[in-house]
Amino acid sequence: MIQVLIAEDDFRIANIHEKFLEKITGLQVIGKALNGKETLDFVSKQEVDLLLLDIYMPDLQGNEMIRDLRKINPELDIIIISAAAEKEIVEESIRNGVFDYILKPVKINQFLETIERYKTMKERIANQEEIDQSFLDELLGKQKLMLEEEGTPKGIDPLTLKKVEEIMEAFGEGLTAEETGKKIGVSRTTARRYLEYLISVGCVTAELEYGIVGRPERKYHCNKIKKSKNV
Repeated sequence: MIQVLIAEDDFRIANIHEKFLEKITGLQVIGKALNGKETLDFVSKQEVDLLLLDIYMPDLQGNEMIRDLRKINPELDIIIISAAAEKEIVEESIRNGVFDYILKPVKINQFLETIERYKTMKERIANQEEIDQSFLDELLGKQKLMLEEEGTPKGIDPLTLKKVEEIMEAFGEGLTAEETGKKIGVSRTTARRYLEYLISVGCVTAELEYGIVGRPERKYHCNKIKKSKNV
């Protein structure tokens, strides 16, 4: 379970981010800090894997705080979620080794995709016995960049796409977007985006399934004749 701390001086935004995180399995919000001091105190007392950090804190400047946090917990991963768009701040954050930098106002799809990408990275490293260059290229996004240049739409990650296609092949009776999302650990919205992409390239078909009660559900089936060239 990935332990997450939200460092955000606006408690309403912190609560929204916590709600977003509830859509992803394998993560647990263990605390929320409203300023820099609370953030440093929390990290010094509890084990935190991932920090969602607003770089604008009322008492400490974010990049200075990152350096202090690294001294307390060198293994801490950080994703910045901030309105700070100044070139100098962004460059310094990158030099300080943040995993990603999301500008406010945050779009839920972008937020979830970033967290899912982080979670996938952690899982892949943990499960990889030997590290080679092809693994690193894939992990660090070089493969994704090449695939996007070849025509894969932005927002379609090859690793997630491969997972979705494997799940669809394994369940011949078909799956809804919600069922697919649960099986690979992503939100229903994200799963549906990947499924609709697979429809567009001829790998998946969809039909409405009518139950006894309630609205009809869109059910997706694997087209075994064709396989995506991007996975």
